[in-house]
Amino acid sequence: MARLDSPRRSRGEAGRTLIMYKVYILKSLIWPKAYVGLTDDLVRRLKEHNSGKHFYTKRYIPWEIIYFENHPDLKEARKREKYFKSAAGRRYMKKFIFKNKD
Repeated sequence: MARLDSPRRSRGEAGRTLIMYKVYILKSLIWPKAYVGLTDDLVRRLKEHNSGKHFYTKRYIPWEIIYFENHPDLKEARKREKYFKSAAGRRYMKKFIFKNKD
């Protein structure tokens, strides 16, 4: 069981524990590649990507987090992830996220 003071969880109304979902964007440090994903534990997920556990990301190791957003609702987080994976979302990332990171 996860600890209640874990960074991915926060206290909601009436002391209930809420999970915060993160939509994140990774950038390969050696290839011009990006990856968009969704998780409830960003530190663990980055370690998984950099350890070669995932088919797409293992080819472009190492990765760094260049952007993430917190969402208390899984449905909204998935909607945002899907947006970033669309043509409009890729244009947004190119214009506002990658431009500021280079």
